[in-house]
Amino acid sequence: MKCENCTKKECSKKQKNDDTQSTSIDALSSNDGFEEENEFDILANAKVLLSDCLACDSCMTSEEGARVFQQNQKELFRILNLNKKCDTSKHKVLAVSICPQSLPYFAAKFNLSVNDAAKRLCGFLKSLGVHYVFDTTIAADFSILESQREFVQRYQRRNQEEHALPMFASACPGWIRYAERVLTNLVTPHICTAKSPQQIMGSLVKGYFARQKNLSPDKIFHVIVAPCYDKKLEALREDFYTALYNSQEVDCVLTSGEIVQIMEQKNVSMKDVTEVAVDSLFDEIKEGDVVRHDGKRSDGYLEHIFKHAAKELFGMDVKEITYKALKNKDFQEVTLEKDGETVLRFAAAYGFRNIQNMVLKMKKGKFLYHFVEVLACPGGCLNGKGQAQTEDGKPDKALLNQMEEVYAAIPVRLPESNVHVQKLYQDWLEGMDSKKVQETLHTKYSAVNQTASNLDIKW
Repeated sequence: MKCENCTKKECSKKQKNDDTQSTSIDALSSNDGFEEENEFDILANAKVLLSDCLACDSCMTSEEGARVFQQNQKELFRILNLNKKCDTSKHKVLAVSICPQSLPYFAAKFNLSVNDAAKRLCGFLKSLGVHYVFDTTIAADFSILESQREFVQRYQRRNQEEHALPMFASACPGWIRYAERVLTNLVTPHICTAKSPQQIMGSLVKGYFARQKNLSPDKIFHVIVAPCYDKKLEALREDFYTALYNSQEVDCVLTSGEIVQIMEQKNVSMKDVTEVAVDSLFDEIKEGDVVRHDGKRSDGYLEHIFKHAAKELFGMDVKEITYKALKNKDFQEVTLEKDGETVLRFAAAYGFRNIQNMVLKMKKGKFLYHFVEVLACPGGCLNGKGQAQTEDGKPDKALLNQMEEVYAAIPVRLPESNVHVQKLYQDWLEGMDSKKVQETLHTKYSAVNQTASNLDIKW
């Protein structure tokens, strides 16, 4: 299997026999003699092309490819069909968590308000047989809060620890995979250890929520709806697997576009679906209006960490942030001045070309930034390749512009103001400085041995 971005003449992991590879993948996509034929078979058997994955370190192993192919609509339908059978011991509680950057896509595509889109998407999923539909914003709250605290700690240790700064954001799995597989030890010690919102949501659903409902984690099938394909690979990471329950924190990732495919297969329009309030992790409470974090096209790590660091380290209240575009609109800089000195220098680097330029500066010792919000997709998460694409696989610019307007109009809520988060820190995580916080909300990113360096790849 070879990615379209690979510059190698021969793929180092290429199967000896393409027919063997094809057979093994098809075997994984089969019904295993278990599932009934139904109207979704053709749709569910569609494979995710490797060219859809931005996380390219020159290739994917056949094992990784096979597991990614299992991350499709068919997995959802397999569980839905399981739940219809008489043997209740095999039934699963089906929970779907929706990323905030997916909702503007549904709103813009179907000409709805973002709140209506959230409720109608919830109604559609529940009409299929999904039991719970959650919003992952609370998981992003945790991720941002932990990233803020880690940055302040790293800044305070910057003169004692070589790799304390710069700190790189850890929310984008395409960037993380590239860093671990290609950039290795040059970058991995600098990556924030806070889990991404997707994986923290996995911990919340399989940990906190499962306990509240007296369920074993393996009795919950947890699906994430996300804007990009890289999230599928992230869900498969070994560090997000619990051996005791033989359970991943996230069982399946479907892109926003894949959900629309299901709607099209069912001949359903979002405007025809009954509105149903999105569920909350807390008892029978329902979610209110959709909220977001600071940041134009992402979860806003740069803005939240910048404002927090300015207050904690320098006693300065920053209300508005001014971005300075450098080489292009996807590489922007933010600075904090105090007494005529630049005390904080942050950057946002979106897209692999900007990431590569950033890395080259590091190698030359000319890297002046304290923190960088790194995202693999040009334009940020709204431009994920799992949504807002034309038939020929290019970004739908008109739809993207609408999505940006929808996203910008969503009210901002500070993570610190979420009372549920503060309560969970105490009741579930045993305090903000506990060992359980480190185990549940953090992970470790490390270099993966590769046979060759690929810094010369022309993204």
